[in-house]
Amino acid sequence: MMDQLKESLYQLIVETSTNLPKDVRRAIAKAKTRENSGTRAAMSLATITENIQMADENVSPICQDTGMPTFKIYTPVGVNQLKIKDAIYWAIVEATKHGKLRPNSVDSLTGENSGNNLGEGNPVIKFEQWENDYIDVRLILKGGGCENKNIQYSLPCEVEGLGRAGRDLDGIRKCILHSVYQAQGQGCSAGVIGVGIGGDRTSGYELAKAQLFRSLDDENPNEQLRELEEYIVENANKLGIGTMGFGGETTLLGCKVGTIHRIPASFFVSVAYNCWAYRRLGVKLNPDTGEIQEWLYQEGEEVTFPKEEEKVENQTKEVVLQAPISEEQIRELKVGDVVRITGMMYTGRDAIHKYLSDHDCEVDLNGQIIYHCGPVMLKDEDEKWHVAAAGPTTSIREEPYQGDIMKKFGIRAVMGKGGMGPKTLAALKEHGGVYLNAIGGAAQYYAECVQAVEGVNYTQFGIPEAMWHLRVKDFTAVVTMDSHGNSLHQDVDKSSLEKLAQFKEPVFK
Repeated sequence: MMDQLKESLYQLIVETSTNLPKDVRRAIAKAKTRENSGTRAAMSLATITENIQMADENVSPICQDTGMPTFKIYTPVGVNQLKIKDAIYWAIVEATKHGKLRPNSVDSLTGENSGNNLGEGNPVIKFEQWENDYIDVRLILKGGGCENKNIQYSLPCEVEGLGRAGRDLDGIRKCILHSVYQAQGQGCSAGVIGVGIGGDRTSGYELAKAQLFRSLDDENPNEQLRELEEYIVENANKLGIGTMGFGGETTLLGCKVGTIHRIPASFFVSVAYNCWAYRRLGVKLNPDTGEIQEWLYQEGEEVTFPKEEEKVENQTKEVVLQAPISEEQIRELKVGDVVRITGMMYTGRDAIHKYLSDHDCEVDLNGQIIYHCGPVMLKDEDEKWHVAAAGPTTSIREEPYQGDIMKKFGIRAVMGKGGMGPKTLAALKEHGGVYLNAIGGAAQYYAECVQAVEGVNYTQFGIPEAMWHLRVKDFTAVVTMDSHGNSLHQDVDKSSLEKLAQFKEPVFK
């Protein structure tokens, strides 16, 4: 039984990481029909759907950030939960070894990566007993970019753009709308939100995340919550944030709301934001054999996305960038330009940026491109590294360092997702640099652009945080912050805040 249980849980992890469930595919297909052809949002969705198909065909991670695996398990009375835990640990290690999960478990004090996705509190496993005669195992892989856009409100409060939110359904409505606005493109929109009303700070967030285990196609049995869910999806999509925060018709794919009791002094509204790469699946297991009896979230017809290329119309230009890049070349670029990178670029995330703020670099970065990316890396038979997944990470985390590091080392372009803030924008203008927005979650699409791994530095920080030397071809991104002080992210934030303000008046009384 134990061997079969291990294999079943391994299959669940692999499928969750590589095969987007049918309800999410349907929602993304519907979003595509709403976008106007030739826009940045349409180009992004074309890339996203191609990436979904590639991940499925390659049995490789949809997104390189496989997050902190969270299991919700229901067991019949008498089932040994300790054995299930042991089987999960084995399956997590195996999935990491084979590149289906990225090693993401980091000691919070030392910064050391365990290398196998195990550690204190990782993975998250929650058990409940029930009267049914089968084991129900559900898994969600929620990446750090969208996890960082979770938000909790304590009512009553003042909500930016919407005014006072009271301790009632309309105050809850304001909080949820604001949660979508504040995420912008940093959580890889278009996204899905789970909302928990009530509880304490901990149970509220747990309830919010539990809503993400619901199907996008279900209907809330509570009439008030059903109306609220429908209202939020309809009106959040009027904010104009769009896919990747580029602007567009689809900002939210779904909203699921649950409620629990609270104490009189506290009224929390907790929101768990999930990216478009909404990786959650489940299985029903035979408690005696450990075999899979049924897959969950896979009802309905197959949803496939044929390969297509969506061109951005009315763009300023399309430019090939090859490092080393001169300041003159950078000054010619403007927001909206599409670039195709050919040649070398170097990955650098949180640990690298912190380190370089106080140290010299082992690599000459003058005129080079830094890619905010923590790839999934595997060694081939010749012990050479190759990239298994390589989408961008959220860039705003590097805001305290980025401008200074660009000037210190002569970096001309930084690439990630979600944009950066005023400090970086000022540095781009002063130094002569650009910010390039790649499509968040498109880990297979971008991995195919990598022709070779030519070196690596700073492996002491762990695989995701090391500096990988990547030789690429036709690596596509959009200039969203330029050297002239322009920022698409700033513009979308401003316009979406103005649109948010139209929802000030009470709706639910």
